[in-house]
Formats: sequence, structure tokens, C-alpha cells
Amino acid sequence: MSRLDIERVRHSAAHVMADAVMRLFPGTKVAIGPAIENGFYYDFELPRPVGQEDFDKIESLMAEIIAKDLPFEKQVVSREEARELFKDQPYKLEILDDLPDDAEVSVYRHGDFVDLCRGPHVERTSQINPKAFKLLSVAGAYWRGDEKRPMLVRIYGTAWHTPKELRQYLEHLKEVEKRDHRRLGKELDLFSVHEEAGPGLIYWHPKGARIRLEIEDFWRRQHLANGYDILYTPHVGKSWLWETSGHLSFYKENMYAPMEIDKSDYYVKPMNCPFHILIYKTHMRSYRELPLRWAELGTVYRYERSGVLHGLLRVRGFTQDDAHIFCTPSQVEDEILETLRFSLFMWKTFGFSDVKAYLSTRPEKSVGEEERWEQATEALRRAIEKEGLEYEVDEGGGAFYGPKIDLKIKDALGREWQTSTIQFDFNLPERFDITFVDADGKEKRPYMVHRALLGSLERFFGVLTEHYAGAFPLWLAPVQAVVVPVADAFNDYAHDVVRAFRSRGLRAEADLSSDRMNAKIRKAQTSKVPYTLIVGEKEKESSSVSVRVRGGEQRQGVALDDFVASCVMRVSERSLEL
Repeated sequence: MSRLDIERVRHSAAHVMADAVMRLFPGTKVAIGPAIENGFYYDFELPRPVGQEDFDKIESLMAEIIAKDLPFEKQVVSREEARELFKDQPYKLEILDDLPDDAEVSVYRHGDFVDLCRGPHVERTSQINPKAFKLLSVAGAYWRGDEKRPMLVRIYGTAWHTPKELRQYLEHLKEVEKRDHRRLGKELDLFSVHEEAGPGLIYWHPKGARIRLEIEDFWRRQHLANGYDILYTPHVGKSWLWETSGHLSFYKENMYAPMEIDKSDYYVKPMNCPFHILIYKTHMRSYRELPLRWAELGTVYRYERSGVLHGLLRVRGFTQDDAHIFCTPSQVEDEILETLRFSLFMWKTFGFSDVKAYLSTRPEKSVGEEERWEQATEALRRAIEKEGLEYEVDEGGGAFYGPKIDLKIKDALGREWQTSTIQFDFNLPERFDITFVDADGKEKRPYMVHRALLGSLERFFGVLTEHYAGAFPLWLAPVQAVVVPVADAFNDYAHDVVRAFRSRGLRAEADLSSDRMNAKIRKAQTSKVPYTLIVGEKEKESSSVSVRVRGGEQRQGVALDDFVASCVMRVSERSLEL
């Protein structure tokens, strides 16, 4: 079957699930139940709590409905007929009321179940394989995503053509669960979130902070090497700044409430760009100064609704790997190409080589001269094509203030993540009236490009953790080697080994606890440390170590100096192999 066909199967399975739930729990109010990637869900207002312990009976009744081979029948009805059909279903009535006056009103029936729906569906319930669907989880979901509206119960499920596909998908979900950064963050002691102190705010623990430090140091070194200057800007700004930028008009609901200081309103920054523009405006710029490439690891704060917060991936406070490029029209194409190359280099260094580009072009409502839009869009397109990247064009999908490239990477499980953005902005230069003096002595408007390579450090770290399942490459690992003495008599030599590593800038620890040796080795393996170094009489006499590599390989009697040197080389090369 085609992709559309499997979506029909899943949409139809959502209807069958809703039918079963309504039969099992009389008085249920139904909301919406679409097909989604790899499955489906349905939102309910239920007369009693429902959990995974109810799934067996829901699935059993779904199988009975499927076995009846009931037809899915579409019927176009009047609004009056629809209101009568759904007189006891307030969510359906609200959907009905929101339909445009000229919209067709259609319902789908199978057996006694009827749903307000545009379709499409399979022809009969028997086209849903009763051995290839499964209910997966229960979650809360605000009606229409509005936290001021009722909290509904969302039941997720998955449906496939064959039992084999279902089994493969369930195995995939197990691997996803094993790699969940929230779980690994706790197990590996990397970070925490404290709801009581403020949801969506990340506390970096020592081990997580070590990884972050490596990422930041690498980021800074590479930016300096690529002609960027590093900026640091305040965390708050007066309201006029955000009025001028337009944030208070277009983005206020995602900003934290103002603080009154000296009879003025201050806002914590949701973005860094206005601050960079203020630095640009500290004096008149000449074309000879351009391009200016300014980068900042700037911490910003955005009010995300509590229902969408998710570990490191959706937070309220995060550090944006941000940069702005101010350049002349003649410099645009070269700057975009170099920015794209820089992005790809960064991602490949961190172990992501499957990258796809998405080019978003001018929407109907936009600001800026048509000539600038055309030049900017073509610069983005040519850069993608010169790099030989696979890409899709999202016609009209750009922001009102400029076209952009979004890069998406695939992780070890084949999941796609939105990462880098290269975004033109024809709005802020106008709003803040920034100019440069060109060779002809006239003031002109520079091109401004927003650019994020890694996105936010928090989200990037979450993606990185799941990609590696917490087993980070040597250069990023918070602890690169754990030294385990076979007995207390060799604790001093264990200290010597640690010192040999640390003297070369490596991160090593000795486990001198009272645990048995095998327990120490298991602990190091569970902690996903790249190397466990076992030392005893032989090793002490020969200034060597016995190496247990993460993953199981063992090497006996490796000269300490040689092993340290090999680790230094792998770290300097940012090798992904041990």
C-alpha cells in the first residue's frame, strides 16, 4: 500500500478505537482522532480515569469490531442534521461551529459509530489487520492545545499492514526508550529539572557540564577560526527595545512578564538579535568593515506552555548558539556558502552525516524589496546545490522577514531532527535603521543573516545523548577512563595512572571504593566510560595498564605512556572511534 493507504488504515483504526472506548465507558465525550506518523491517537473526555491497564479490553473490543467487516460509509449532511447527531458531543459541536459557512459537512459511519470527519478511510474494518495494531500510551492533552481549556485523555496507538512491521516498530520503540535523554540524564547523572523551582529550566550536573564545556570550547575555537568575533550581551532589556524589534507585537505571549525597574519595564530576552544590532549601531560602519560575523552563546528565556515542555528538547530557558552576519549585497552568496559549509562541518564532527536541507521562500505577506528576496533566495539555493545536499523547497514557507535554509539531521535510529537555520532578515535592519557607508559614499542597508548551527545547547545535548545512547565519543565523554586497582595495595599506582592522564588534559578517575573489583568494572561499564583500566602487580612493575574498552574488547599489558598518547591523539582528532 502507498503512504496514503497506511494513513487511511491508521485513521480508520482511530475511529475503531473511539468506538470501543465509547462502548466500554458510557458517557465518553470524543474530540479528535487523526492519523499521525507511525500511528494514530484519539482525545477523550472520560467518565473515569483510563490507563494502560485498560488497553487489553479496548484492544479486544477493537478486534471484535474489525472482525465484523463493517463498511466505512461517508455521508454528507446538513449542519442541522450534524447538530442533531452530535447533540451530546460538545467538542464535535464546537468543531462544527468553527467550519466555514461554505464547507461541506461530512460524517463517517461504521456500524453504530458515527464521527464528524473529512476522511479518508479504508473501505471496511476488515482492512485493518487485527494482529498489526497496538495501543501504546495515555497522555493528557489540552483541548485545542489551550491550557485554559479542558484537559482531555489522549490514547495513542499504532497500526501497520503486517504483524512483522508491528514487531519491528515495537522493537524500535524499545530502543527509543533506552535512548531517552531524560532517562539517561538521570542514570548517568548529567542534568536534572526541578519543577518546584521552575519547570523547563535545566540544572547541569558536573558530568553534563563537562560535556557542555567541551562543546562550547570547540564551538568558540571553530568560530574564531572561521572569522567570527564573540559577543556577550545582557539578559534583560527595556521594553522599547522589544517594541522596536516587534517582539512585543508578535511574540509577547512567548515572553516572560516584565519587571519594573526604575519605573521602566524590563523583559528577559527571548532572542539575542536586538542586542547585536545595538552593538552594530555604536558607530557608523564602512563597507570596508563588512562582513561582520558576530556569534554568542546567549541564554534566552521563552514562555513555553507547560504541556509542551519535554526534557531538554522543549524548555523555557536555553543557551542559543547564535550568530548574526552583516554584509553587503556582493558578499551575500559567499557568506551563505561558507555558513552552510561551517554547519555541515560541525554536524559531521559530532557524528551526524545524514543531513537534508529545506529551502523556505517568500510568503504572500512579507517585508523587504522583491530584488532582495530574489537575491537572498538564490544565494541560499546555490549554496545548497554547490554542497550537493538533498533538499526540498517549501514555497511560501519563509518568515515574513526573509527566506531561510533549515537543516535536518538523522540520528542513529533514523529520526529526523531540526537543527541549523540560516535566516535572512529584511525586517530588523529597517526597524532599527542600520546602515553602512558604501564605496560611493552613500548610506545603504546591509544584509542581515541570523544563523544558528547547533540550535540551543540544551536541545542539541538531548539529541546528542539519544544519538549515542549516552556512550559519548572519547573527546566528549565526561570521564574518559576509570582506573580500577585489583587490591588496595595498588591504590598508589592507580593515582599515578590518573595523574598521567590529567597531566595531558584527559579526564580520568580512580575507583578506590570498598566495592569488589568486578563490581567496579560493571559500574564503569554501566556509566558508559570509554576505558576501564585495571592495574595490579604486573602493571605496576611494567608501568602499563590492562584496558577494557567500552563494548567488550580487552587489551593486556599496554604501556601507560603509549596508551595516554593514543588517547590524546584520538581526542585531538575528535575521533568517533575508540
